Amino acid sequence: MNHILITGATGALGSELIPRFLRDPATRVSVLLRADSLEMLAGRREKLLSYLRLDSLEAGERIDAVQGDTSQPNLGLEPEQARRLSGCLTHIVHAAGNVKLNQPLIEARRTAVESARHIVDFTHRCCASGAFRKLEFISTVGVAGRRSGVISEARFAEPRQPTDFHNTYEAAKWEAEQFLWGEIDDGLPATVHRPSMIVGDSRDGRIIHFQVFYFLTEFLIGRKTWGIVPKTDGAVLDIIPVDYVADAIYLASNQQLGLGEVWHLCTGKDGSWSLDRLVARIRDLLQVRGERLPSLKRLSRGNFRMVLRGLTACSSERSKRFLRGLPFLLDYLDSQQQFDNSRTNQSLAAHGLTVPTVDSYLPTIMEAFWQRPKNKKGS
Repeated sequence: MNHILITGATGALGSELIPRFLRDPATRVSVLLRADSLEMLAGRREKLLSYLRLDSLEAGERIDAVQGDTSQPNLGLEPEQARRLSGCLTHIVHAAGNVKLNQPLIEARRTAVESARHIVDFTHRCCASGAFRKLEFISTVGVAGRRSGVISEARFAEPRQPTDFHNTYEAAKWEAEQFLWGEIDDGLPATVHRPSMIVGDSRDGRIIHFQVFYFLTEFLIGRKTWGIVPKTDGAVLDIIPVDYVADAIYLASNQQLGLGEVWHLCTGKDGSWSLDRLVARIRDLLQVRGERLPSLKRLSRGNFRMVLRGLTACSSERSKRFLRGLPFLLDYLDSQQQFDNSRTNQSLAAHGLTVPTVDSYLPTIMEAFWQRPKNKKGS
C-alpha cells in the first residue's frame, strides 16, 4: 500500500496531484494544511474536496488532512503524529510554496529554503522506517534567473547573487535547490522538477487558482492600461498546462523515474511562443467574443514605467491594485530564455505522456479565465 504526503495541496499543482494518486484504491493521501484549529483544518479539507474531481466517495475517504506547516521543524506536526506518519509514508511530494514575487528575501528564504530543510529532515526520518521510496521536489525553471539562451536540464552550481534573478522568489528557490543537491549526493531518493509558468488544464482550462500568466497577458493585451503597453522585444514565454505537470510528477513518483535528476516540465525551446504571438492570439480570441479592444501603443520599458505612475494616479482603487503589481511583471519581458526538456520528454514519452502544443489549449484556458466568477479571489 502506498501512502503519499502532499504539501501545497490547495495550490494549483497540489490539487491536481491528489486525484491521480487516488486512482489506485490501495493508496492513501495525507495533505499537509496550515490551520489554527481542528475546525479550520476540517473546513479547509472540505473546501478542497469540493474542488477535486474524484471518482467516488470512497476515494475522498482516503484523504487525511494533517495540521502542519513546512516552514516549521518536523513540519509543525505533533510528536506522536510525526512518529506515526513518518513510519508509514512511502512518498512525499513537496509542492508547497509562496509564488508572491515581491516578498522580502528573508521571507522568501523562509518559505523556500527553510521548508526544503524541514522536508528533507522529515524525509530522512521516513527513510529510517524502511517503507519510504521517493521525494518529488517541486522547484521552478525560474532558478535559471537572468541567464540567457538555452537552459539545460542540469544543476546550477556556480555562486549566485540575488540580483542575478528576476525576483526574490526565484533567488530563494535556487538556494533551496543548492541545499537539495547536497542531500541527493548523500543518497536522498529524489527528483527535482522545474515547471515553467503553469496554466489551466489543457482539456477544460480548470485550475484552482489563476496565476501569473493570466494577469501578465491581461496587462499585455492593453485592456487595463488603455492600450499603453511596453515593447516585448521578442521575449519568449514558456507556459505549461497543469494537467501535464501533474501527470509527469505522478509518473515520476509511481514509476520511480528520474532519481537524482532535474526534470524540466515545460513546453520547451521548440514549442514556446513569443509574447507578441501570445498577445496577438489572445486579442483575436477576445475579438471573436465580440469585445472591443484599444489599439496598442507600445513604449520602451523605461518610458512605460514613467507613464505607469500617471496611470496609477488617475485609476480606480481596484485598477490601482493591478497597476502596482506591474513592475514585478515587467522583468519577464526581457527573457530570451528557452528551456531544454529533451531528457524529460524521452522519459515521459516511454509512458505515453507528451507535451501538448500551445495552440491546442490556449483558447480553452483563456475562456475558463474569462468565465470565472468575478468575485473569486484573484479575479
